[in-house]
Amino acid sequence: MAAPAAHSGTPVPSPGGAVPPADGDAHRRQVLVHARISGLSGVVFAALFVAALVLVRQAPGIAAADGTYADFYRHTHGNVLVTAGLYVVPFAGVAFLWQMSTTRTLIGALPHSSPELQRWLHLASGVLFVCMLFAGTAAVGAVALLTVVSTAPLPPPDVARALTAVGYGLVFVFGVRAAGIYMISTTTLARTVGLLPRWVAALSYLAAAFLLVSTTFHPAILLVLPVWVLLFSVVVLLRAGRTHPSPATPPAGPAQVAVDGSGAATTSPHIAAPTQTHAQED
Repeated sequence: MAAPAAHSGTPVPSPGGAVPPADGDAHRRQVLVHARISGLSGVVFAALFVAALVLVRQAPGIAAADGTYADFYRHTHGNVLVTAGLYVVPFAGVAFLWQMSTTRTLIGALPHSSPELQRWLHLASGVLFVCMLFAGTAAVGAVALLTVVSTAPLPPPDVARALTAVGYGLVFVFGVRAAGIYMISTTTLARTVGLLPRWVAALSYLAAAFLLVSTTFHPAILLVLPVWVLLFSVVVLLRAGRTHPSPATPPAGPAQVAVDGSGAATTSPHIAAPTQTHAQED
């Protein structure tokens, strides 16, 4: 004769009476791996972005005189540095995409559900920023690249200035706004799962608001994003392990089965339910 079915809603313990702690440990290790990749890729992005900015900045600015453009591209070696900066920018973009992707994976692996709208904004703004960064620096460094890879006559200064203006518009107008949205969406998602303390979140929102309303073309404004990514990466590396749920707490003893007068098996109520430790709040 088959054994009577268990009552609905009664937990069925595994042999030993609890979820094996190894499952929680494996999940914790996975979260820490995502946190390390997110943090390290953020540090790499910040370093490469600053290096590329210093190199590309060697090119004349949008307000430079015609003589400055002509002298720079014909009589100096600065065009070699600008070209080197163009080759550094793609690696900075790749590191940024790694940071964005692993941060999304890390947030998805932590407790609490994240807002779907913010997840889409996080993805779209990050990709848009990289596109604007690539296109803008290519425009700024186009003439410098021409002097290195070609012997064709150089364009006149007004053409070089026009290309610089296009690059500035892509980076300082569109790319900076995309960076601000990325900072807002990342901060919101990280705050939802307890990755960021309140003071870091407040500072992040203020910095993002500054990027959204800024109208300057000074290169210093481009340092806001890498500095913030560096701060975010350090915080993630320090706090990721504390936002993960603790493994299931084993019960005091194995599950006990009793037999009532009718011969039906009943489960002892002394089985502890798994508990979770939520993200710590500051």
